[in-house]
Amino acid sequence: MSVVRSTARPTVRPQDRQGRQDRRERQDRRGRRGIGLGVAAWLAGILFFLPIAWMALTSFHSEEDAATNPPSLAAPLTLDGYREFFGSGGGASPWPSLINSTVASVASTLCVLVLALPAAYALSIRPVKKWTDVLFFFLSTKMLPVVAGLLPIYLFAKNTDLLDNIWLLVLLYTSMNLPIAVWMMQSFLAEVPKPVIEAAQIDGARLPTILTRVVAPIALPGIAATSLICFIFSWNELLFARVLTGVVAQTAPVFLTGFITSQGLFLAKVCTASLVISLPVLAAGFAAQDKLVQGLSLGAVK
Repeated sequence: MSVVRSTARPTVRPQDRQGRQDRRERQDRRGRRGIGLGVAAWLAGILFFLPIAWMALTSFHSEEDAATNPPSLAAPLTLDGYREFFGSGGGASPWPSLINSTVASVASTLCVLVLALPAAYALSIRPVKKWTDVLFFFLSTKMLPVVAGLLPIYLFAKNTDLLDNIWLLVLLYTSMNLPIAVWMMQSFLAEVPKPVIEAAQIDGARLPTILTRVVAPIALPGIAATSLICFIFSWNELLFARVLTGVVAQTAPVFLTGFITSQGLFLAKVCTASLVISLPVLAAGFAAQDKLVQGLSLGAVK
């Protein structure tokens, strides 16, 4: 018994052919749009990176070559600016200022985390009545211009003998960064599964144990992002450090302003100092970039 197989091709309806063509066109448009966005992102990245690259290149030039107009890209490179910055030429050493900035930034960031984590836990896991008003109150404290509180803070520091004291800066940086830290960490801790916390409570874990061993590991990317932002804000702060410190508690940004004198602008030295002082922030951001991106994206997708 023979089987007769049909060799006729299946009929493709015009609607199906049109649908395939439409999908192919949408994919092509999506691909072109993705290429365009990629090129735009690269151009924006290069645009933002050019000033940093120019500053780094100028720091390796002599003052004569750095002051030329237009600047010369083919000028000989030298390390004289770095030798002078680190005090080999008889100038002031930057190490005390760098140490003061490190102490103030790290200590204030740790204090912010210790205070912000329980506050954010109370506003997210155990929310109080009108907790959104509480968050708005925290954020509204950042709306006051910093210079508006400079005089009373200066008088307080003068009357309590806290002028030129690094621990006064730690206290100020903690109070300045605490509102934004609570605001950020509240959205991070809101993503912590409540059944996990309830299971820990059933096992007899108290609040400190829950915060350190349950909540903190889950919200670690958000905590890392908050820590990095608080560290950057503290490291870059200039106004209070300029007014409230002198020699003992001078920070790195204040030390940087000393290169702009009435004798003129020493461009190569300023670029050298700016690059060296920016390195800790750049290194911290590069080391925590994965945690930073992951933490800042928490709560964006439900």
